[in-house]
Amino acid sequence: MALGRRRPDSEQGHGSGISIGGNNIAPLQNVVGQNISNVHQSASVESPTASVETVREFLAAFRTEVDRNGAVLPNAQVLRAMADSIDTSLTASDTPAVGALRGAMQALPALVAGTVVQQGGDALAHAIAGWLG
Repeated sequence: MALGRRRPDSEQGHGSGISIGGNNIAPLQNVVGQNISNVHQSASVESPTASVETVREFLAAFRTEVDRNGAVLPNAQVLRAMADSIDTSLTASDTPAVGALRGAMQALPALVAGTVVQQGGDALAHAIAGWLG
């Protein structure tokens, strides 16, 4: 039996250059080397039993995010108009309203992709999907 220090296995598969684990104490960076700050994380669960109140809560939070970040959003007016359309559609129960909600649910993730309101927009789309079931 050999005594002594165990040699760590050599790393295999050098790919992205990102290491997960270990004793990483440096600031977080994304894959292009930019520092990441002011990151907020949220999660939502799509549920076929989501209520209209849940959708309204996500809608209110999304509107707040859009208003707070409107100066840096290239499509802030479109997002505000979409939020208004969703709000109007939630009060109506006819077929066109459901169609408008489905359209918003499908378009919203693409409109918010890569923006500071992406998480809120995605959460709102998921809430609508869960409510429409």
